[in-house]
Amino acid sequence: MSSCLPWMGIPFNYPAINQNRKCPSVVWSGMCLATRFFCNMRNHNNSPKDKRHGRIDRNLIDMFVLHEHLLLCAKGRSLLVGKSCHGLAIHFGLVTDILTCNILINLYTKCGQNDCARHVFDGMLARSIVSWNTMIAGYTQSREDVQALKLFQRMHREGRQPTEFTLSSTICACAAKYAINECKQLHTIAFKLALDSNSFVGTAILDVYAKCNMIKDACWVFEKMPDKTLVTWSSLFAGYVQNGLHEEALCLFRNAQREGVKLTEFTLSAIISACASLALKIEGTQLHAVIVKCGFHGNFFVAASLVDVYASCGQIEKSYALFAYMEQKNVVIWNAMIAGFSRHAHSWEAMILFEKMHQLRIFPNEVTYLSMLSLCSHAGLVEEARHYFNLLISDRTVEPNALHYSCMVDVLGRSGKTDEAWELLHKMPFEPTASMWGSLLGSCRNYNNSDLARIAAEQLFQLEPDNGGNHVLLSNV
Repeated sequence: MSSCLPWMGIPFNYPAINQNRKCPSVVWSGMCLATRFFCNMRNHNNSPKDKRHGRIDRNLIDMFVLHEHLLLCAKGRSLLVGKSCHGLAIHFGLVTDILTCNILINLYTKCGQNDCARHVFDGMLARSIVSWNTMIAGYTQSREDVQALKLFQRMHREGRQPTEFTLSSTICACAAKYAINECKQLHTIAFKLALDSNSFVGTAILDVYAKCNMIKDACWVFEKMPDKTLVTWSSLFAGYVQNGLHEEALCLFRNAQREGVKLTEFTLSAIISACASLALKIEGTQLHAVIVKCGFHGNFFVAASLVDVYASCGQIEKSYALFAYMEQKNVVIWNAMIAGFSRHAHSWEAMILFEKMHQLRIFPNEVTYLSMLSLCSHAGLVEEARHYFNLLISDRTVEPNALHYSCMVDVLGRSGKTDEAWELLHKMPFEPTASMWGSLLGSCRNYNNSDLARIAAEQLFQLEPDNGGNHVLLSNV
């Protein structure tokens, strides 16, 4: 830390790190000049001997000014200047001050430096509830969910009573890990502390239950909440859609409208997805009008949901018109349009869109490749499927998953290339799924490859011993 201190002769204007900072140059320069002025001001009343040795009287330090600099660094995500201020705190002996340590933990967690934040946290002689909350929230925001849960367990063992912020952060970590047992325990703690009715805690619990397919428990939590925020309504909407309860989502939307709940882009996106799943043309058109009225038609996710709903209702021309109307498009909208063309067997239109994505330097993701491989599978386009699959394998930004390999196995099997499909199963970086073996077995039945069918059936019998349809497929060979 001492190498960053201004009294050692090292300036605060660091031009070499401008690429790594996230704040504007004016703000950066302001922080640097303010910090230099702060240090010069502290040295103003020192003797020449003290200045030469870099010693400053602790009684002269204005702790509030240092805190302001640290908060400014946290706001601007300025890690290097923040570390310099940390060096000042060490030099002045302020690392034993709880408030200073809390601000330092906040700085490091916002800059994504959880290891540094944990070092400050572990070095504290005494910790306030803010210390625990900030550290747990930092782990949750960085998706280090296991660390967040472990820290909460340690807090519980030390007898510290959690607040609504502690519980909501820890429950969000449970949602990311689908840790339903831990969530139930936290729900019990919230109930004992009378925090289960808190909007933050209740919404977090609702979200976990919905993600873990416990939609009845999520509804129970929703009904018990006295104050429901927009996030609460949006979480339940998304939970219904994720669990395939589209009609229930529409009923909840009608209740929300009757109660005068303000619509958000997240709410509308979830409801439009429900209309797309049910192919509700009239409701989708009505929602389109509501979206235009609310001014959300420029939102990427809302626009993608509208493209999807029109394609699902068979109005592919209107879907493409909406797609073309969007001046700015992200990969989600492109995926929705490609999936719409694929659903209606417009193979060449989907391929043209894929090529246009590359021309506009909009990089495809795993959903894009899955749509293209699925399109080739249903259209019997073997060479095209090989082309897209090779692009996927060579694309360093996308990790192939089981669905991509399953589509490719299906393409090869449908075209009679069962031996090549068998070789692909052996080259996969993970174990084949039951759907892959089932696809291969069905292809062997169509092309009378009894030897390979027997191998595929044996694998299926191990993976799905209770599925009698596999025995029927094998007997048909």
